[in-house]
Amino acid sequence: MRKIDLTNFQVATSETARQINRRIALNFIRRNEPMSRADLARCSGLQRSTVSAIIDQLIDEGWVTEGATGQALRGRRPRFLHLNVERTGIVAVDLRPAVTTVGLAGVDARFVEQESWPTPKDPDAFIRQLARTVATFRTGHPRIVYEGMGVSVPGRADRTGRLVFAPNLGWSPVDLKGPIEAEIGLPVALENAANACALAELWFGLHPEHVRHLVAVTVSEGIGVGMLVNGQLVHGGDAMAGEFGHVSVDENGPPCPCGNRGCWERYASNTAALDYYRGGDHAARAHGQGSAPPSMPFQDLLRLADTGDARAAEALERMARFIGIGIAGLITGLAPEVIVVIGEVTAAWDRVGPLVETAVKKRTLPHAATRIVPTVPASQPRLRGAVALVVQQHFGALHVA
Repeated sequence: MRKIDLTNFQVATSETARQINRRIALNFIRRNEPMSRADLARCSGLQRSTVSAIIDQLIDEGWVTEGATGQALRGRRPRFLHLNVERTGIVAVDLRPAVTTVGLAGVDARFVEQESWPTPKDPDAFIRQLARTVATFRTGHPRIVYEGMGVSVPGRADRTGRLVFAPNLGWSPVDLKGPIEAEIGLPVALENAANACALAELWFGLHPEHVRHLVAVTVSEGIGVGMLVNGQLVHGGDAMAGEFGHVSVDENGPPCPCGNRGCWERYASNTAALDYYRGGDHAARAHGQGSAPPSMPFQDLLRLADTGDARAAEALERMARFIGIGIAGLITGLAPEVIVVIGEVTAAWDRVGPLVETAVKKRTLPHAATRIVPTVPASQPRLRGAVALVVQQHFGALHVA
């Protein structure tokens, strides 16, 4: 139950009721397809005439299609309803400091085309390259109706779509949503990557329907945290909630792009593991250890560890311990049902996972029951998160106050 904010509310109208019923119908079809109109009325509790009006509108708009005809003991034979995933297109953008990936997917987060390119050094160049990619998609898939674009960013964006904090990207605060919409002509939903990944787990994950308290931890160039509490994203003041990667674990530690020292991500991120392997910590430099080239990708560190490189294995073990240290704080402070870990490191979870669990158990309360679940890198959770940003706008609960 939420308190009504009398400074920011919307009075319920007949249109509000129609929108709520429409979303209920869409979600029942999404979860139970194929289903008939009669099945939808029975499951939802809506009147059959209401269901018929909603479905006719959804078919006209292209969201729903009718398929095979079922059997009936008497009366008209039912037509089964499906989401029209082949008609509806969502552009998903995973913006990362080194590489940007753009995908075209349906509302089921199945991708029909993808393209990746080096992330430009400034926002204007990024928007121009993004526009060229979307133009290519439209040319290759002219029958698709594009419903919107979701953009996952390595930082924090406010409610207006302005990027306000992205130390690893290196961009100053900038409005991204407005210029992208003006250039490409699609409505844009812009969100922090970890928040987007949390939404992806809510909409496309394999967790039971009753899971409402979930934390997503993205491990990449930095560390991001997205929090779902009672099924709702937590944004906090100035949209900055979740920046646990910039909580200092050692005030005398290495400098961080955010301006502080010894942040969690300086010990638990891909960048931190590569720095350690190269000899970026004081002890390693003193012993002359580390020989990785400056541009070595994190996947190479995983490969070296698999081939018996002791220093690479040590770097991963150190990274795992610090991932666990940070996750322990999240479990103790938030008590989520599930913590989902996203990132290339999950490809080595057989090696890393037990070390994370050990570090967590040493630092959490005895009765803590949070499950720690790694995602599969091939499932592209950050890109699916960008899809979820648009999906929730059409399928999510409508807030009226």
